[in-house]
Amino acid sequence: MGKSNSFRSGHQNTLDEDDGEENEAWRSAPNPMVYRFQFEQWVPARLESVFRFFADPKNLPRLMPPWMQVRIETVHIVPPDVGVSNHFAGAGSVLTASYRTTPLLPFRITSEARITGFGLNDYFEDIQGKGPFKTWHHRHSFFRELRNEIDGTVVRDEIEYDPGFGPLGGVGNSLFIAPQMRRTFDHRQKTLEEIIRRGELEAPAR
Repeated sequence: MGKSNSFRSGHQNTLDEDDGEENEAWRSAPNPMVYRFQFEQWVPARLESVFRFFADPKNLPRLMPPWMQVRIETVHIVPPDVGVSNHFAGAGSVLTASYRTTPLLPFRITSEARITGFGLNDYFEDIQGKGPFKTWHHRHSFFRELRNEIDGTVVRDEIEYDPGFGPLGGVGNSLFIAPQMRRTFDHRQKTLEEIIRRGELEAPAR
């Protein structure tokens, strides 16, 4: 299973490709305090199944490190369209989750995610409504890709955020936020592979 991760910071406010209105939300004035991650993974599972798993917010805790103790506190689902699963969080949906920021301390942070865009079996994206960051924008993209005659899916995450607090936020990002984000996505990618290996991709969230 293929993985590729990258990180860029400062004046990295646009996607490399410019393909019309879908990317409009990524365009903004340069800001040296904005950081950008991209994580990518190929998995041997059908696009429709992978997308269905990610588009259901209740599956989020299954992918996160256990020590974070992620809990979905509230979910307001706006189905994306008639005939699409009511479990899918379409544009206008709001998800509130709480989680621990460090395994050594019991303190929890609450974050509100607002779904701002949705394309069936293609992408969805969210911004932070309330939470620890000054700004947060996360685009989840999915692509069908054959590898070694296996019908698989590329899962790509593009994250753009400003931790706030000016230069102090930059220090905090280097010491804590960026390393933790890398570890979290490394765990998520390994967990997704294990879920697929066990044949649990279609299993309902508990």
